[in-house]
Amino acid sequence: MEALRDTDPTHIGAQTLLARIGAGGMGQVYLGRSPGGRLVAIKVIKDEITGHPEALARFRREAETVRAVRSAYTANLIDASLAAPPYWLATEYVAGPTLADAVRDRGALPADTCRKLFAALAEGLASVHAYGVTHRDLKPQNVILGVQGPQLIDFGIARAAAQTALTQFGTAPGTPGYTAPEVLLRGEVADAADVFALGATIAYAATGRAPFGTGEPTAVNFRAVHGEIDVEGVEPGLAGLVRACVAAEPGARPALAEVIRRCAVDAALVDDPVYATLLAAGAEQERGLPSGVAAGLPVTVGPGLSRGPGGYVPTYVPPRPVAAPVAGASAGRRPSRPVLAAVAGLVVVGLVAGGYVLSRNTEDKAAAQGPRGGGSPSGSAAAPEGGGAGGALPDHIENNSVSRDLWGGTAPGDGGCNLPGEERAEFLVGSVADADVPDAKTATGKVKISIYLKPYHTEKAPYIVSVGVKPPHDIELSTSRPYEHVRDYNKTIGYTSKPVDLADKASGGSVELTYPDDFVMKFDDYQGSPRTFPAIPLANDPGDWTVLVYRVRGIREYSSIYCTGFPVK
Repeated sequence: MEALRDTDPTHIGAQTLLARIGAGGMGQVYLGRSPGGRLVAIKVIKDEITGHPEALARFRREAETVRAVRSAYTANLIDASLAAPPYWLATEYVAGPTLADAVRDRGALPADTCRKLFAALAEGLASVHAYGVTHRDLKPQNVILGVQGPQLIDFGIARAAAQTALTQFGTAPGTPGYTAPEVLLRGEVADAADVFALGATIAYAATGRAPFGTGEPTAVNFRAVHGEIDVEGVEPGLAGLVRACVAAEPGARPALAEVIRRCAVDAALVDDPVYATLLAAGAEQERGLPSGVAAGLPVTVGPGLSRGPGGYVPTYVPPRPVAAPVAGASAGRRPSRPVLAAVAGLVVVGLVAGGYVLSRNTEDKAAAQGPRGGGSPSGSAAAPEGGGAGGALPDHIENNSVSRDLWGGTAPGDGGCNLPGEERAEFLVGSVADADVPDAKTATGKVKISIYLKPYHTEKAPYIVSVGVKPPHDIELSTSRPYEHVRDYNKTIGYTSKPVDLADKASGGSVELTYPDDFVMKFDDYQGSPRTFPAIPLANDPGDWTVLVYRVRGIREYSSIYCTGFPVK
């Protein structure tokens, strides 16, 4: 990261520019700050690129297609301008070094750390693959080691059928040493190609050396097709799993679930002491940034958690009116569609080295259905869905967002949450208690949750809320329990209740709910089919459970306004 130059703009859209993150074949990437103080990474397309129809079409399509992807392993899309030059995208900024930088500075990572990283990246890829998307350019430079775990970056999404047309412009099909043989020889891109790249990435982490050597790209690619991967000196079990992932035939490579099983990790990567030193080294580098940049960087508040600095005063307020933002662009508002940036890498390291994601089926669906949610890229039109403010009371809210809110305490309602609400709730009050023993210090079978507006509130109808209850860990939907081999903290909005208008006289200003009876999880799968899952029993996941109240404006548009929780033993 470096200081801005005299030729750089001071603002992009509503974002104040703070520093340069990097540059690539298609544009410049900046660190910026939103009017509300949120750090963002902004990629601005080069002027000479804007006149190329194929590149511009791909860039626009990336922002639209990414709405079909919901993953906790990518960054949120904040805003975009795609109607006229300058074209740009902004995502949340993920603080932390890339895996390439971390290994370059520290050297090879221990086998135990590599296994945890292996499992975490496999889970991230599986999350993206579930939406019909293949990364296609996974490599150490495209993995950011964040405080909440590794983040996959540098995505570019295109129709699989248009693969050739959209990858000829100044790019190669992936990165030498990380591109699978079937891609190099036959142009076949599927999920197994990402497994190959995953194995090569871990080989680099475990050895500190290029997985198939260095030299001319053609020579490196030849070794990737016909040679052996370099895992000399790597612990035998880890080396064997790496070799399995880079098998020449796609069908011989293990599925990502099998990779996770074979890693057999028993602790989260973010709790690994070596990983912590990598994060600390990255933070030390950021402390050397210019004061205007450092003032906006997040600060660590606990293991795996961070927040922005308090007392921030906006340095720039956009004039009115502003162009309609991408869903999730307004400060304190959750994205109204899963705009979790498979596009993150476009912005954070923005196609610096080329290589694109292929969407096997989401692009055609997006084109047929049109944009979804309460916002759209600047210059496009999309109306809010599902009622809310000014519309009918929605039947549910869709689990289409990442939530990093976590509660910790010793008794229901005590303790606190790691993050403030996205919006203020001046008149809202809530309580949580065990349904059978209200004074119990821990919950057992069921929990009573009460939410109400104070009698003297001044909120006008509609004031629609939904309550979300989050287990402590990510839940495998097929088993209703935490993943067996990797227990990561829960990044969903939780199991949610039917929305109710607290400002409507019919509601009496309050709602009382019972978990798990009144809660479900609803979302569209990657084929657009609605899916509903009942809330899991408390006993399935002991630990600290989080309760969130969401202000609802539509099925896919909501924001957190209140947080509490309860322990389960």
